[in-house]
Amino acid sequence: MGDGVIIGVLDTGIWPESKSFNDEGFGPIPSQWKGVCESGQQFNNTMHCNRKVIGARWFVDGFLAEYGHPLNTSGNQEFLSPRDANGHGTHTSSTAGGSFVGNVSYKGLALGTVRGGAPHARLAIYKVCWNVLGGQCSSADILKAFDEAINDGVHVLSLSIGSSIPLFSDIDERDGIATGSFHAVAKGITVVCGASNDGPQAQTVQNTAPWILTVAASTMDRAFPTPITLGNNKTLLGQALFTGKETGFSGLVYPEVSGLDPNSAGQCEALSLDQTSVAGKVVLCFTSTVRRATIISASSDVQAAGGVGVIIAKNPSDNLAACSNDFPCIEVDYEIGTRILYYIRSTRLPVVNLSPSKTFVGEAVLAKVAYFSSRGPNSIAPAILKPDITAPGVNILAATGPLNRVMDGGYAMLSGTSMATPHVSGIVALLKALHPDWSPAAIKSALVTTAWRNGPSGLPIFAEGFPKKLADPFDFGGGIVNPNGATDPGLVYDMGATDHIHYLCAVGYNNSAISQLTGQSIVCPSERPSILDVNLPSITIPNLRNSTTLTRTVTNVGAPESIYRVVIEPPIGVVITVNPDVLVFNSMTKSITFKVTVSSTHHVNTGYYFGSLTWTDGVHEVRSPLSVRTEIIQSYVDDN
Repeated sequence: MGDGVIIGVLDTGIWPESKSFNDEGFGPIPSQWKGVCESGQQFNNTMHCNRKVIGARWFVDGFLAEYGHPLNTSGNQEFLSPRDANGHGTHTSSTAGGSFVGNVSYKGLALGTVRGGAPHARLAIYKVCWNVLGGQCSSADILKAFDEAINDGVHVLSLSIGSSIPLFSDIDERDGIATGSFHAVAKGITVVCGASNDGPQAQTVQNTAPWILTVAASTMDRAFPTPITLGNNKTLLGQALFTGKETGFSGLVYPEVSGLDPNSAGQCEALSLDQTSVAGKVVLCFTSTVRRATIISASSDVQAAGGVGVIIAKNPSDNLAACSNDFPCIEVDYEIGTRILYYIRSTRLPVVNLSPSKTFVGEAVLAKVAYFSSRGPNSIAPAILKPDITAPGVNILAATGPLNRVMDGGYAMLSGTSMATPHVSGIVALLKALHPDWSPAAIKSALVTTAWRNGPSGLPIFAEGFPKKLADPFDFGGGIVNPNGATDPGLVYDMGATDHIHYLCAVGYNNSAISQLTGQSIVCPSERPSILDVNLPSITIPNLRNSTTLTRTVTNVGAPESIYRVVIEPPIGVVITVNPDVLVFNSMTKSITFKVTVSSTHHVNTGYYFGSLTWTDGVHEVRSPLSVRTEIIQSYVDDN
């Protein structure tokens, strides 16, 4: 369960009184720990750190210099200490390594025992983000926190932090995460980061450096169906976190006006409500957006007009949040919304009964890539597949602070790649405990090559969006994380500092910038190396013309005497050959390099087609996602 491993979390701090950070049953603090617990406002180092939360630091100088105002002038409460005023850091920390706490729910929903991914791991908290303008972090503070964490002796670093498009380059210190993580990974520390929440648009993925493990978000096999019973005795199911009382049969209304656009009054983001016709009734509205703000706005408008509930018809997305005062705000898709509308129009006195949400868990609920999860291709270097992996990040129940307005009993249901990231950080801690000698690249490779592309039923995983579609590597990297599979991957694609410098030279950064990043004098080869040869557990070719050949090296981490054969699922119109196509490992041969030749039968520019290259010994399947785009006429000139 991660015993002996230290997870460092860079976030908004921690609420140390949460039961998720109790240290009952924990032994002494690991001897390699060199960090400290810093006191500050409402945070006492002797009271608020323990054998679970073994360190806590806070970094504010960079933020104050960039913000230009005193901290508490924003109107949001904050503490000059590791204490978490926002709740985000408490949620991510408890997801990564929280202790077992029984009988936890969100107002009765999702009842069970909460625990972190590695519940026996220790936590080191680095507060770098501040409760201003929704949560802001300075790169200078992030860099300082990386520096301290490296020296403190953490094994894993978890960062649920993003910025915005366009991205800073890998060598730009304004991206403190890329710079800091380079040095952490060089010291053997795996750095896990969120892909960000700008999906489903393409090229929105963040934290794209190849040394980072970048995490997308998926749903899981849990849903919160909410019955909507119409006056014609038909019951339809929406989704909500509605835990109030059943409304009983109440009037049902859809706002309409006369004129050129009769539906304009029924748009959720701009409801036109007549208090006389809405009071005591449930309102149906439609929206083309999926933003939470639209649901909050519609709920507020209906409450203000005296309504007793709102049904929001929208493009489906599974991330939910309760509306204020337990007001029933139930989401349905356009098909169900249209059925409700036709019922309203077909009867003189339409009525509806809204019942509280229920918790459903099981195989019948297929996991999907979340609507909001940022997608590839990578906008800095499209040949580097991002995201790497996907993990649950929708409606995640974890600890938070009492200042969080949506919490119930110290726990909250939140969604985002911020929530997916600590799932993987916890899994990395488990792998580090099992395989302390594995490098960050070996751990990433094990996760990517063993990930699930299909659900438990064997059906392929979908990605939410406009429209919903089968997920591809730009949605979920290798797939949904498979913790047990990653413990025994068979082969890994390993990398070290030399491979990272190969990447930096291949992208075209100049020698002085690379030297500044690495802290050593670097001179790139006169002939720029191919970015396709970076030893990733994936192959992405963004501009294939006729044919190209690339290399990969695999290292055997399974039985010493092993024979692996290649299995290729080629992308449409692409021919792939591998040499050698059989890999023979023994006690003397632990690593083997092979070449992959990729050629296209297309004679026009195409989008990306997807496939896979898998090495199998009959027990292990070491699968690399393949993404290939033919580009006969290039969209830009590349002198490489």
